[in-house]
Amino acid sequence: MPRLSRLISAFALTFQLFPAAQAECFAHSILEDLPNEKLAKLQAATDAVPYATGNFWRAIRGDEVVTIAGTYHLDDPRHAANLAALRPFILEAKTVLVEAGPEETKALKSLIARDPSHIVIQSGPTLMEQLPPEVWTDLATALADRGIPAFMAAKFKPWYVVAMLSVPPCLMAEMKGEPKGLDGMVIDTATAANIPVQGLEPFDTVFKIFEQFSDAEIISMIQSTLALEDQADDQAATLAEGYFAGDSRKIWELTRVMSYDMPGYTHEQVDAEFAKMDKVLIADRNRSWIPVLTAAAKEGPVFAAFGALHLSGEAGILNLLKAEGYDIKPLTLP
Repeated sequence: MPRLSRLISAFALTFQLFPAAQAECFAHSILEDLPNEKLAKLQAATDAVPYATGNFWRAIRGDEVVTIAGTYHLDDPRHAANLAALRPFILEAKTVLVEAGPEETKALKSLIARDPSHIVIQSGPTLMEQLPPEVWTDLATALADRGIPAFMAAKFKPWYVVAMLSVPPCLMAEMKGEPKGLDGMVIDTATAANIPVQGLEPFDTVFKIFEQFSDAEIISMIQSTLALEDQADDQAATLAEGYFAGDSRKIWELTRVMSYDMPGYTHEQVDAEFAKMDKVLIADRNRSWIPVLTAAAKEGPVFAAFGALHLSGEAGILNLLKAEGYDIKPLTLP
């Protein structure tokens, strides 16, 4: 799948499979180098999507209030100012909803500890045996750059390798401590104030997501990611800068526009693959979250924090809440 595996990093980090890292080693945004013609196409594609810009919102239906923070799952010093501005809304909430709360994180880690077969190949051909020799050589080098020796990498399941490749080498080198990002900072703030924090979805959702992709599709993700390894830092920079500009949807559309130029792919193939990725990673999850959000809102003010890509689109959280009768308003932070 062309270029799409870079987008998986945000979701992999959501499920806290990796420790957090600072965004300081990033290079520069790809948008800076994009020709005007492609910039125009990108802007048009972004403008066609409901709620395409902005990270912070309020959804109100009668007495029900949901404050929504679209998040970026990597640590970044710029989160501090946003958290300070969001703190009053967190503290007034009766419930805080996140993609993976403390109980979900604990359950996921416990499951992997008890049954490592979720991420490790325990029988059958290793990854080295599944991949063409030249692809394995490139993969072993890429993972070595991330501090993962080849003998370990060969035993990882392909989907887990895709997630690891999505984190650039410079970030992997800095990883330490527990995951934070804005999500983790919201959880810490709520926990310190004794406000209940609940997950929006079951703890094992990450496994169910990747079960919807065939082995061939996942291997294709590995190969396309390796082909773009020299752009890893720039792609990560683009994602970070897009988020803090409130333009996460634009970065999604940028990935699509750039994928059209990949050799061997037609526009129709690219659009079909993006449609599947959107459905599996975003739309289906969004629809499952709506009953959780609305049920919590009936009990009192809610603060919800989840990846910013879930906000926009026809099946975005904001549009789905609007269809439920909520008035959607942007929340401007000082």
